[in-house]
Amino acid sequence: MQNPARSERYAFSMRGEHSDVAEVIAGNRRVPVEQLIERGERAASGLAELGVGHRDAVALMLRNDFAFFEASIAAGRLGAYPVPVNWHNTGDEAGYVIANSGAKVLVIHADLLAPIAGEIPEGVQVRVVETPEEIRAAYGLAPERCQVPSGMEPWGRWLEQFEPLPPRELVPPGTMIYTSGTTGRPKGVRRSAPSAEQAAATLETLLMVFGLEPGCTTVITGPMYHSAPNAYGLTSVNLGCNTILEARFDPEELLALIEQHRVTHMHMVPTMFVRLLKLPEEIRNRYDLSSLKFVVHAAAPCPPDVKQRMIEWWGPVIHEYYGSTETGAVVFCTSQEWLAHPGTVGRALPNAEVRILDDHGRPLPAGETGEVAARLLHTADFTYHDDDAKRVEADRAGLVAPGDIGHLDEDGFLYISDRKKDMVISGGVNIYPAEIEAVLIDMPGVHDCAVFGIPNEEFGEALCAVVEPEADASLDASAVRAYLRERVAGYKVPKVVDFQSALPREDSGKIFKRKLREPYWAEAGRAI
Repeated sequence: MQNPARSERYAFSMRGEHSDVAEVIAGNRRVPVEQLIERGERAASGLAELGVGHRDAVALMLRNDFAFFEASIAAGRLGAYPVPVNWHNTGDEAGYVIANSGAKVLVIHADLLAPIAGEIPEGVQVRVVETPEEIRAAYGLAPERCQVPSGMEPWGRWLEQFEPLPPRELVPPGTMIYTSGTTGRPKGVRRSAPSAEQAAATLETLLMVFGLEPGCTTVITGPMYHSAPNAYGLTSVNLGCNTILEARFDPEELLALIEQHRVTHMHMVPTMFVRLLKLPEEIRNRYDLSSLKFVVHAAAPCPPDVKQRMIEWWGPVIHEYYGSTETGAVVFCTSQEWLAHPGTVGRALPNAEVRILDDHGRPLPAGETGEVAARLLHTADFTYHDDDAKRVEADRAGLVAPGDIGHLDEDGFLYISDRKKDMVISGGVNIYPAEIEAVLIDMPGVHDCAVFGIPNEEFGEALCAVVEPEADASLDASAVRAYLRERVAGYKVPKVVDFQSALPREDSGKIFKRKLREPYWAEAGRAI
């Protein structure tokens, strides 16, 4: 049931009920939420002077910092789209997103400016944020890299020149997130301007899956250029939650933050669970985690054994949802539901429709595997910015196919096998790498792993596993294959096993699988 009061606050004023006492915390810095929002309103006046208006875009190349919230709030106040830019991107990749989005302004941390300066499109106005101390320390950045260049006015000093923008009867259009470019250039997912009723429906869904409530305390563990941490972080601040920004995910630091701040709510990804469980038992038992009430995870398949162990450790406070940037969250499950249906990612939310389709777009019955298609009812539709054809391709009889393979059981619970684009077809057999990764991650001596398809003349594709060993572990390819051969079918054992001391990964811990896969295909003279 929709709550009009919540909708009005979220869509128009965006001020949380407890925002007068709640704080956003980053390292040793603290700012009241009310002050953060006011700074966002000042920045809105400044952006308006720079020519930003309704349906325009403001690019944010920022790590998790106060300025991320300020710039996002500012864009929303003007009816413009905040466009987070993945700061791992190369100059060419970042320049493409900034140009493609049509951003009029780029707000960027000082240390990120030099590597992309030559790729910033002509005419884009730049506002630079000094890189704060806790981020400098987390990434080992030299102090001189983190200062605003001479002749450029720092973000904080710039926005203080302006009066807060007066309230407007305007529903923010939301953040435009660029999806991953595994099969080409990334695509900007842009929603149409929502009505007040659609904004209310969106908020109700977010509150259902995030579990957030005014006055709770949370930690933002993942980079906010991703859609889920972005929505979670902005919702927590808008509701008036105490919001702690972890500069860079570290498993023991997270446990210390939970104990120190009596954290109640969190959003996580399965890789974080894996890294937490890799901590020695004496470290895991050192911290008081009894304050936790609602921990939700998504974004990637969670190995059942990992989730089971997390529930045993943290208790039945762990929830899960499934969705995509295009669909939003469409299914959800509690710990109790998961334990009754091990391996599920949840059952359709009350305002969602989920189907499994065959190759011709026809619905499949329970138990049969096919393409997952879903949509949220009563929410604003989306398009791909400047690419309506891609939007048409994603449509499945009024539903959206985010590219996953799975099935529904008789009770309506959804199970994801793998990403459709990650599925390997070897000798005509469909193989789902996520299944193999879930087994391999439990092998003693394995810190992390990635399994994917590589070119093979005989079978079309063959399986490759790249393993990151634990420190001082002694592993070889034959040992990895022997371990897997005892636990999965023979055709699922990778033909190639390589090792890397550090897999390429994002701050959330999620592996950049594309970077691992590309060299094998490039060597064969084939694009992926």
